[in-house]
Amino acid sequence: MGSKKLVAYFSASGVTAKLAKELAEAAGADLYEIQPRQPYTSADLDWTDKKSRSSIEMSDPDSRPAISGKVENMELYDTVFVGFPIWWYEAPGIIHTFLESYDFSGKTLIPFATSGSSGMGETDSILKKYCSSETKWKPGKRFGSADKGALKSWIDSLGL
Repeated sequence: MGSKKLVAYFSASGVTAKLAKELAEAAGADLYEIQPRQPYTSADLDWTDKKSRSSIEMSDPDSRPAISGKVENMELYDTVFVGFPIWWYEAPGIIHTFLESYDFSGKTLIPFATSGSSGMGETDSILKKYCSSETKWKPGKRFGSADKGALKSWIDSLGL
């Protein structure tokens, strides 16, 4: 039996959702949207407002925005791509919530992010803190945009 893959993603504006759908298709993976229990409004996402919801969440390392729903049968997946937009040079707090919600022991996790200009920063090392030491990690990748050919090349380079 081949390896079963999942692309789990959080998207605030639709950019990460578009990439996640293309990645799932290129990887032959199932797709799961990480949805906040309380959806973000455009005011919530205003990073220039220090009192906006996203600014408050990102300034508090203990912030864990609640997720609506769960991945059915997570135990069936051995490879999980986790996608998100870069916020303040790292993954949004909802990704921490997601990673703490499951046991990824023995699974391979591969972060991917969307950003117009910000890199991944310390995202990989930060995310590893939220999983078991028995989780296998592949280096994360930031995409400004990518076509299916570029995604397929990246997937192939991972040696899954």
